[in-house]
Amino acid sequence: MVLALFKREVPEVSSGAVEIKAIAREAGNRTKLAVISTQIGVDPVGSCVGQKGVRVQAVIDELDGEKIDIIQFSEDKEKFIASALAPAENVKVKINEKQAEVEVFVAEDQLSLAIGKEGQNVRLAAKLTGFRIDIKDIDGKTPKVREKKDVEDEEEISKKKKAVKTVKKAKKEESEKEKKSPKKVKKEKSKA
Repeated sequence: MVLALFKREVPEVSSGAVEIKAIAREAGNRTKLAVISTQIGVDPVGSCVGQKGVRVQAVIDELDGEKIDIIQFSEDKEKFIASALAPAENVKVKINEKQAEVEVFVAEDQLSLAIGKEGQNVRLAAKLTGFRIDIKDIDGKTPKVREKKDVEDEEEISKKKKAVKTVKKAKKEESEKEKKSPKKVKKEKSKA
């Protein structure tokens, strides 16, 4: 479907001047598209985006607002993988071709961009490139990708902790009030 839409909206794709080498898609959310020029002087990404984004916007509109990332395909696998992880920048790639695995090193401030919301960016990059991608920060640590369920569990735990604190606070205040108020026992002793 995405290929047909780009053929319809981008004359360079329908004529063969720009070739779509790979597509990775999570329908309704995001698509990553790798393109290459077959003719000298034709910018494949620019052709697909169009002047002021009109071509890609027409495709986005057809797909009900689905996000589309268009990247330059490269035979240089390291460069291609780094591009596939956009919008993350300054990506260092270490390939293990035998295992079809890649270790990607990014600065800490680029981790969330490389991984994407709920891991979407890295999943699409892996589909696009055909490699299993393991993202690490520059220090070599693997960040934990938090699933939605984990976040919900943490929120529930946080709510329960707040409730316990509220109860403890109320009991403490009640205890302090009792200490401050004169006790009946003392009054009874003074009467006797």
